[in-house]
Amino acid sequence: MIDPILPTYNRVDLVFERGEGAWLFTKDGQRYLDFTAGIAVNVLGHAHPHLVAALTEQAGKVWHLSNVFRIEGAETLARRLVEATFADTMFFTNSGAEALECAIKMARKYHYANGAPERSRIVTFEGAFHGRTLATIAAGGNAKYLEGFGPALEGFDQVPYGDLEAVKAAIGPETGAILIEPVQGEGGVRSASWPFLRALRALCDEKGLLLVLDEVQCGVGRTGKFFAHEWAGITPDIMAVAKGIGGGFPVGACLATEEAAKGMTLGTHGSTYGGNPLAMSVANAVLDVVLADGFLDKVQATAARLRQRLAELKDRHPAVIAEVRGEGLLIGLRTLVPNGDLIAAMRAEHMLAPAAAENVVRLLPPLNIGEAEIDAAFEKLDAACTRIEASLTASEGAAA
Repeated sequence: MIDPILPTYNRVDLVFERGEGAWLFTKDGQRYLDFTAGIAVNVLGHAHPHLVAALTEQAGKVWHLSNVFRIEGAETLARRLVEATFADTMFFTNSGAEALECAIKMARKYHYANGAPERSRIVTFEGAFHGRTLATIAAGGNAKYLEGFGPALEGFDQVPYGDLEAVKAAIGPETGAILIEPVQGEGGVRSASWPFLRALRALCDEKGLLLVLDEVQCGVGRTGKFFAHEWAGITPDIMAVAKGIGGGFPVGACLATEEAAKGMTLGTHGSTYGGNPLAMSVANAVLDVVLADGFLDKVQATAARLRQRLAELKDRHPAVIAEVRGEGLLIGLRTLVPNGDLIAAMRAEHMLAPAAAENVVRLLPPLNIGEAEIDAAFEKLDAACTRIEASLTASEGAAA
């Protein structure tokens, strides 16, 4: 008999009653260190008082308004994001997939508006994850996600991640844009080099293409800059964001330059809930914290300390951890054992983290963790690796 909730997830048998900062608590009082953070969503941890206050205040006023009316919180958030980024304008959504859908439509409509409707193809990269809609699974090109859903949406050309010559070879008269994650999260916490991103920007300028960035997972302070592309010293034409921008409340946005957005005129796109007052109140509260003086500097310092401890962990457990990778507080541990084994061992030590491709365990803590959480993470990871080593030794003994 099918479960009342569609069984598309292999859920862990844990139920959490409340959260506080980087910690989650079960009904019977067990405490877990949360380095999943809703998969890079809860950038300020659980129950952050400023976010709680903003949501509570707005909930007592108005929850929802149609976008046929002005929404003051959306106008405020848009102005703040324009001031803090490359963008001139944006469209608010509820999720990253919706933000990517808007970005894809915008890139195609741009060339249509310029009299070149044939330039609808987009170069994308192997290992990418852009969402679960029909368009975004086609953009990602992962056979596992495409299987069973009929013909893939046309218009995407996948090339190896980081291969500039392959990008150049894929560009033809129908190419209109390049879409890339500066750091692939689901794809194994793989970083595009900053020179590679600069080369893509130059290539787009040369060929009249739009550079579209997916910063759904790596944006909003996750790498130590407000957005990851800032490390490369470039600006995109269009950028999709979500996850951290709402700090746990469903919010997404498609940011763009005025030129890139020229085709998105009255009636070309819409959303029932995008930009709703509750979401905007929380997103503005997130910006209050993340854009405050010194916050991102502290994220960079925290990331450096955590990476130092993880390097020590790798040295202590060379049979378990092969590599520490990633940027800022988007960190991957590539393991020499099945990554699910390490995740299970971590859970036994009351620490939570998600998997990624290339046999990687992701570490995605809240951006405002401190020394105590770093020390706790090291202790729990150390104990988890020791568990695995003991299991490996026992297996070897049994085989002998």
